[in-house]
Amino acid sequence: MAHALESTRSPGRRAPSPLPATGGSGPRDTPGKATYRPEVQGLRAFAVLMVVVYHVWLGRVSGGVDVFLLVSAFLLTASFTRKVEAGGPLRLGSYWLHRFKGLLPAAVVVLLAVLAATASLLPRSRWPDIFTQTWSSLFYTQNWTLAAESVDYYAADHSTASPLQHFWSLSIQGQVFILWPLIFAACAFAWRGLRRLRPGLSYRTVLAVAFGAVFAASLAYSVHATATNQAFAYFDTRARLWEFALGSLLALAVPLAARLPAAARVALGWTGLTAMLACGIVLQVQAQFPGYIALWPTLAAGAIIAAGDTGGRRGVDRLLAAPPLVRLGGISYALYLWHWPILVIYLAVKGEAEAGPIGGLAVIALSLALAWATTKAIETPFHAWRWPAERRRRLGLVVAVMVGLVAAPLSGWQARVAAYEEAAQAQAPGDNPGAHALRPGFEFDGDPAAVVRPLTSRVSDEWANYGGDCTGEYALTDPRMEFCQMGGDPATATRTVVVLGDSHGQHWTPALAVAAERNGWAWVLVNRPACRFGAESAERKAECNDFNEAATRYVLDAKPDAVLTVASLTANHGGPDGTAPADHERVVPGYLAGVRPFLDAGLQVVGMRDTPRFDRNIVECVDLRGPEDAECTRPVDEVMAPVSPLRELRERIERGELPRSLSFFDMTDQLCPDGTCRPVIGNVLAFMDESHLTKTYVETTAPVFEQRFRAAAGW
Repeated sequence: MAHALESTRSPGRRAPSPLPATGGSGPRDTPGKATYRPEVQGLRAFAVLMVVVYHVWLGRVSGGVDVFLLVSAFLLTASFTRKVEAGGPLRLGSYWLHRFKGLLPAAVVVLLAVLAATASLLPRSRWPDIFTQTWSSLFYTQNWTLAAESVDYYAADHSTASPLQHFWSLSIQGQVFILWPLIFAACAFAWRGLRRLRPGLSYRTVLAVAFGAVFAASLAYSVHATATNQAFAYFDTRARLWEFALGSLLALAVPLAARLPAAARVALGWTGLTAMLACGIVLQVQAQFPGYIALWPTLAAGAIIAAGDTGGRRGVDRLLAAPPLVRLGGISYALYLWHWPILVIYLAVKGEAEAGPIGGLAVIALSLALAWATTKAIETPFHAWRWPAERRRRLGLVVAVMVGLVAAPLSGWQARVAAYEEAAQAQAPGDNPGAHALRPGFEFDGDPAAVVRPLTSRVSDEWANYGGDCTGEYALTDPRMEFCQMGGDPATATRTVVVLGDSHGQHWTPALAVAAERNGWAWVLVNRPACRFGAESAERKAECNDFNEAATRYVLDAKPDAVLTVASLTANHGGPDGTAPADHERVVPGYLAGVRPFLDAGLQVVGMRDTPRFDRNIVECVDLRGPEDAECTRPVDEVMAPVSPLRELRERIERGELPRSLSFFDMTDQLCPDGTCRPVIGNVLAFMDESHLTKTYVETTAPVFEQRFRAAAGW
């Protein structure tokens, strides 16, 4: 997404002839003089089309973004190299202000449009993330925000993605636009000093050494980081610097490519274009970028640029220099800015995971129209505006005003949301009774106008992170186990309970914590996301089987008074044969074999029935439709088996086939009162997504949870 108005003039390209050349002398290196390269604009056009088409219809990585990164460094290096070789001052402060004065106008327009669409079309539950990402996008740190959140850039369902997620690459570019000039300046300083020792040393040689070192170090880091933590590496600037360094090395090497015969450069150009277009089709690059596999699209683009002006009709430059592609390349920056938020908001409003043929065409058409309008009405006038260029203070003022155009309304909106959240927090407990409202004879005596708590805009705070890190004999020592929390002191507690499994066990810890505090118990949570506890099974990922094996040894060594597990597994979708989700609830695979070592060791094992699952993000449904809408509720017999799959295990216990130290209890009626699973109960939001419970609601179930747990454990 190199800035669309960034010059496509660089050393190593003669001005295009009005008639096709018959020979083909190739690019000429003219230090200090910029020469126009229309095929680079055409290359941008192909790259942005790859990004847009793959996002809208294929949901895969195309390599187009990597091409943009390389091209932006190529042009940047060509510009600064000319300036230094011509003896001109670098004036980095003015350069940075000019650069962001060119980048910000279109970005500000898109950010304001996204904020407006968020307020009117997207659920409140998305607002906090969009607030954070707007700030990150405005100040070019979006990639680090997404890296910290380990966002899945390859997620198939774009309807739940952030409409600003695509600013990650622009943020990396913005950071490089600050870093690269510092490298140019440092190399210029070193070059002037080294010339005293080696008069024939060229500035380009110094640059080649510097960028060669950056390329090697960054690529090595990228390969390692991609292999160990790909979700983070994808957005990590350090793992992307080699792509920019490759573009810089290419700019320095273009004069050498000019020495190749015209026929060789024709073949080089077409090979590069074919490889670039085939990248996302031939390679399954998900979970592999930005490691060594990203050399494919970047080297392909490099081959196209190195081919240069082949001087004949057969070269790929003739295709790329075609006026339609050059014009499309001119709006590529704005097109990239617009296409993603339009796609995400379209899918969110339609409630669909994919755009489809017709919807995709509409998204692309609207993106093209807005990109053209933004370029012509905003970018081009700002680029041609001479008043700010006359003084640095004016440039700084213009940049500050553009930042303020987003910062002012965003700050005001956040302040209003914060005030609303504070007012909700100040409500009396009786306004939000939660599960207490399910007690026989309950009468609501709160404020009828009280809002539902927690607010959907604060639902991200509702994960059940109770207690502190595990210490003492409960400290983790096996690397296969990474997460452990505990409450109370097992050394002085009357009883100790270990909660074992995944997040569906974790979200009940608020109720357990209340019960433990009342009774002097201690509790320990050992879990791994999406790893329901049971014996080794082919249905689980290898890391889950490893975790369960390690967790079994951990519990046997600790010898708690009870082990609490989730013993059944619900589903949120039916089968292809038309069966309902309720038909697919079952006992956890390998459950009995998994708890058998605990039973043999004389430990009490208590199994809970799983939580019902919705087939959509229920918080967004509540925001957009209201809690009583039929789309936001589900009949319990549609999502839960009419007879609990744990009933058969209870009967086996009664027949003496299983030890009585194994027992079960069920909290379904606290989530699905009167036969209907509801997102809001007693004016409290019970679910925070498709199947996880809010800690606020779970706390209100504590009396019932304690009663049923004690009965099951025989305490």
